[in-house]
Amino acid sequence: MIYTVTLNPSIDYIVEVEDVKLGGLNRMKRDLKLPGGKGINVSRVLKQLGAENTAIGFLGGFTGRFIEDKLREDCIQTDFVTVQDDTRINIKLKHGDETEINGLGPDISREEADALLRKLSELHEDDIVILSGSIPPSLGGDFYERLIGSCRQAGAEFVIDTTGEALMKALVHKPLLVKPNHHELAELFDVDLHTREEITTYGRKLLEAGARNVLISMAGEGALLITADKVYHATAPKGTVKNSVGAGDSMIAGFVGTYVLNSDPLEAFRTGVASGSATAFSDDLAERSLIEQLQPQVQISEC
Repeated sequence: MIYTVTLNPSIDYIVEVEDVKLGGLNRMKRDLKLPGGKGINVSRVLKQLGAENTAIGFLGGFTGRFIEDKLREDCIQTDFVTVQDDTRINIKLKHGDETEINGLGPDISREEADALLRKLSELHEDDIVILSGSIPPSLGGDFYERLIGSCRQAGAEFVIDTTGEALMKALVHKPLLVKPNHHELAELFDVDLHTREEITTYGRKLLEAGARNVLISMAGEGALLITADKVYHATAPKGTVKNSVGAGDSMIAGFVGTYVLNSDPLEAFRTGVASGSATAFSDDLAERSLIEQLQPQVQISEC
């Protein structure tokens, strides 16, 4: 079973307006409410690909109930820890460039945090846990390490999609996959990266530190997959970008969901790139029909 962990989920409230008048009345042209959070995005795309999974993490209040109801409508299994505080709402204001206003998220008590750790302690050796997104401040900066410890103690594999110190500390535990984009990779090592060769050099450093596969997204320049002995480049499908939210999460879902089925990293890479592009070309997350339509456009070559 694949488990996705979202520590700080949200309702993504997408609001489109013709014009914005600060200090005045603004009327919506269109609005949409979606279950949000990086792990939840992964769960939704995994379901599109036919990969059964369970979404876990923390949910609370009327906002948490909305998210759980929406996931169940999509036939996604859930096993969230119920917390006392309300799950946050993130506002995505669309008027030309998108403006985001993200909520702070709930305070998580020690008892609520321990309840999630107990869930992970019950995993099995053939399970994969995908850890995605930010950590609520109340949990402390080492909470991913504690989650990884529970996964490894149970013998389960894990994938981590985060940045900064939390990612670097996770590498020693040998994640199945890490997926920085090229900007995040540059920030990790405090360097400027301009060429594919430079990106590959620093991607290999993540491999040397313990990651078993490194997937680096490069927007319109495609993506790189760095394995123990080879480096591959995938071209990006052509299309009109509509959506900046969830493309990286969709790439992880495409890779992991396919890898679980056939253990072929190249086919997983192809599906991952197609899934990320399908989300970028859609108003919401990728649907299976568009992923399948884009897959033949993804050309993979060894570097």
